[in-house]
Amino acid sequence: MNNQLSPELYRVIDANINRLKEGIRVVEDIMRYKDNNKELSHKLKNLRHMATIQESIELLKNRDSINDVLRQTIKSEMNRSSLNDIIIANFKRAQESARVLEEIYKLHSSQYSENFKHIRYELYTLEKDILLSN
Repeated sequence: MNNQLSPELYRVIDANINRLKEGIRVVEDIMRYKDNNKELSHKLKNLRHMATIQESIELLKNRDSINDVLRQTIKSEMNRSSLNDIIIANFKRAQESARVLEEIYKLHSSQYSENFKHIRYELYTLEKDILLSN
């Protein structure tokens, strides 16, 4: 395995860890404040805390959010008509980011790769549990 990541890969990792945590946080807060669901909120919070890596300083050093070519909001991101739409969009966002991290870390750390795979599968289960209970 390659132990050195390029600045570009650090940017990919940084963006996807942020997306993963943000997506989980949106659903977590809806479960916590709207539904008062302690169990699901706690599961989501634990997953969010699992989405960490040791190279956080490297991520910050290589972050370039000002020059991100897809920084602007696109019209489809504004199409939400219900809380379920928000929950679905944020689960998908988090699952996709977990998959990107799982794949990137296959080059660097099998432990991180497996961690993000675990998070992704837990998100699939929680998505089903939450959406089928609403």
